[in-house]
Amino acid sequence: MENTIEEKRQVILDIINHKDYKPMKIKELGILLGINGDAEKRNMLEEVLQELIASGKLIKTKRGKYARPEAVNMIVGKFIAHAKGFGFVEIEGEEQDIFIPASYVNGAFNNDMVAVKLIKRDARGKRKEGEIIKIIKRNDSDVIGMYDKSRNFGFVIADNKKFTKDIFISKSKSKGAVSGHKVVVKITDWGNERRNPEGEIVEIIGHINDPGTDILSIVRSFELPMQFPDTVMNQLEYIPSEVLKEDTEGRLDLRDVQMVTIDGEDAKDLDDAITIQKNDDNTFTLGVHIADVTNYVTEGSPLDTEALRRGTSVYLVDRVIPMLPHKLSNGICSLNMGVDRLALSCIMDIDSKGNVINHKIAETLVNVDRRMTYTNVKKILVDKDPNVVTEYKDFIKMFENMEELASVLRAKRKRRGSIDFDFPEAKVILNEKGEPIDIIPYDRNVATRIIEEFMLLANETIAEDYYWQELPFVYRTHEEPDPERVSALASFIHNFGYNIKGEGEIHPKEIQKLLIEVEGKPEEGIISRLALRSMKRACYTVTGDGHYGLATKYYTHFTSPIRRYPDLQIHRIIKENLNGKIEDKRIRHYNAILPNVTKQTSEAERTAEEAERETIKLKKVQYMEKHLGEKFEGVISGVTAWGLYVELPNTVEGLVHVTTLDDDYYIFDDQKHIFIGEHTSKIYRMGDTVEISVTSVNKIERTIDFELVEEESNEEE
Repeated sequence: MENTIEEKRQVILDIINHKDYKPMKIKELGILLGINGDAEKRNMLEEVLQELIASGKLIKTKRGKYARPEAVNMIVGKFIAHAKGFGFVEIEGEEQDIFIPASYVNGAFNNDMVAVKLIKRDARGKRKEGEIIKIIKRNDSDVIGMYDKSRNFGFVIADNKKFTKDIFISKSKSKGAVSGHKVVVKITDWGNERRNPEGEIVEIIGHINDPGTDILSIVRSFELPMQFPDTVMNQLEYIPSEVLKEDTEGRLDLRDVQMVTIDGEDAKDLDDAITIQKNDDNTFTLGVHIADVTNYVTEGSPLDTEALRRGTSVYLVDRVIPMLPHKLSNGICSLNMGVDRLALSCIMDIDSKGNVINHKIAETLVNVDRRMTYTNVKKILVDKDPNVVTEYKDFIKMFENMEELASVLRAKRKRRGSIDFDFPEAKVILNEKGEPIDIIPYDRNVATRIIEEFMLLANETIAEDYYWQELPFVYRTHEEPDPERVSALASFIHNFGYNIKGEGEIHPKEIQKLLIEVEGKPEEGIISRLALRSMKRACYTVTGDGHYGLATKYYTHFTSPIRRYPDLQIHRIIKENLNGKIEDKRIRHYNAILPNVTKQTSEAERTAEEAERETIKLKKVQYMEKHLGEKFEGVISGVTAWGLYVELPNTVEGLVHVTTLDDDYYIFDDQKHIFIGEHTSKIYRMGDTVEISVTSVNKIERTIDFELVEEESNEEE
């Protein structure tokens, strides 16, 4: 047998995958490989077999034989549980998962690796159904939950409702927890159909009533790393706080060019700066200057390894979990006003129609003249606030040029069919105890749109440049929507009198036209949301397959290397290329590592989004708890068999359960997505404005219940 584990693994796979292979026991495999007399090699064989089972490549039958799952009519995948008991098994490389009815889950828990036997095959577009036959590998993640203490034992009720059973904790393994403590539990016994799982408490996060415990519980449940390893902190000691002279050599010096950053008031990691000039021939020269993070985060260093592991910064309601330590993100890598900084710049000449007619990518030395906020730029351009205009009088022409160019770029995007989903995003305002005191929509204004246009253009320009160079790269890909989802959207909007042209492949311009058509209408919110849901999720790939939503063939993420690893990764490639160091060896290196980078960062992005969403949902529930019994006006945002979802102007959404609609017997029409009263013919549909009262909240489920307020009748005496 070969020397390395990887070689042994490949030998076993070659044997198992051979057309003549029949399932064998370990002893028979040992004889075939000629290693039965060697205990060390047999142990190695056993280790390789276990690893192949854990990865889903092999399965061990009840008779102890090793086979490919498909050879014994099984499929291996990851089980995704649902709070109601059923679940789905995701199969790597397959778009459609397998539905597992509750009676066929057979003791599997969320994220377990399982073997499934099909009980219903795909028919007429319906999903496959299966039964879990074997649990190959348990999800070994810790469970976060609330401890409930009895006299001699306790239970932990998991926060994640996909973990459907309470966990038994013996008194000796409770770590002294009391009722109401949020705890971290390690499962020691998974139990069975009749017996609950057992565990031991390994950490007490805090009491549910303590400030911050609620958010920390979510942080722990998503396994978001709060602390940086010692190796990373040690590396920071060797990173300077100011730009060193030797690091400036050979760079394009832009310190004398008028330059600003534009960010929110709270931003501390400033990774993009702008220069702009309008030329005599009505063209513009736009510079997008991005912090040169890779100068300090070198490939394979502890900082780089940790940044890849995190993948992204996570912005929660009350805190930021950064991808890079503050010494970098708020210090040497932040384009702070009045100090020299290293940057990677994309300088573009743009004609009057918004076309980039020439561009240059360069390593630069910059010094930002003003740290602007979105609010103040809006006060200059829209409000014409005399005090702010006076304060920034030397920059007024610059901002006017920005506004003009951004308008040109937006018009160009609109012409090609780029889709803009402009949903009100919520910002939850907390007091010093972490309690929500207000929920306000984020202000998207002229300044935020200017920066958005400039970042989009830089990302697109860089992507197109590297696509045609045919070098290994990381792209931001957004695939065309699934035709079935577009068809469902088309049939739904037909009820409102709207249409989408085309069948199968729908051009993004059709979605764009629809969004423009519904703008300002009562149904705008719900149709926009359904259009968004019909889209696929954008992700990172090594192939430049285009961005459907932006209606462009070329797109990447270049502009945020402080908070996104893909941006940092392509900076490294760009800089090597600028310095003539991309040789065959480096191309092979990047071809080898980039698929894992794209997979890992796409997954990290999804985790971050889910964690952010959960913290906002939690704070919304806490906020509405203070408004029980109060009345609000909202819009019906969803109609389902179990009731109406209503969204309030502050973006809070709650459910009006069908059982509370007691003025008639209401029938759900799943084709038209409406409820219609059997006797009164009264209709409730998406987009209708209704008045509700807040009846209850569930902080564990993070749900809010509403009831419709009956219209008061003006009866004459």
